[in-house]
Amino acid sequence: MNDAATRLTAALEASSADILSYLERRVGADDAPDLLGETMVVAWRRSPELPEDAERARMWLFGVARGALLNHARGSRRRWALADRIRLQLRENAAAPPSDAGAEVRDAIARLDPDLAEIVRLVHWEGFTLVEVGEVIGIPASTARGRYQKAKAELRAALSIEAPLA
Repeated sequence: MNDAATRLTAALEASSADILSYLERRVGADDAPDLLGETMVVAWRRSPELPEDAERARMWLFGVARGALLNHARGSRRRWALADRIRLQLRENAAAPPSDAGAEVRDAIARLDPDLAEIVRLVHWEGFTLVEVGEVIGIPASTARGRYQKAKAELRAALSIEAPLA
């Protein structure tokens, strides 16, 4: 072991209990051991900077621990900010339409033959094409098209909607 490593080991052995207490008072007993480990890793990487004097080495280690503590606080703030952004985004995306919006259409679909209703739901709610619907439910695409046309006609009649001219 080189001189810097030997001095660092001695400084850590002398100060680690005090540094752990310092960290516990600031972040609690759950996070303090992790921060002590982080402090030790950073101190090891920066061991050539360790002062020769034992008291100055102790102060230097507390400075390294303070840096680990500040990094931890920044990370916590970022995590909370991200959680807030996600919650806000979920609230914006979850803005539900009025409970009666589309009820008439949903009821008309529910009154269709179950196979026809499933085709309508797969096309309009799940975004599948008629070819994909055929694959999903195991029928030829031409059959899916024919059933979809039948479902549209029944829905128009149930909702009293005139068919488009085209």
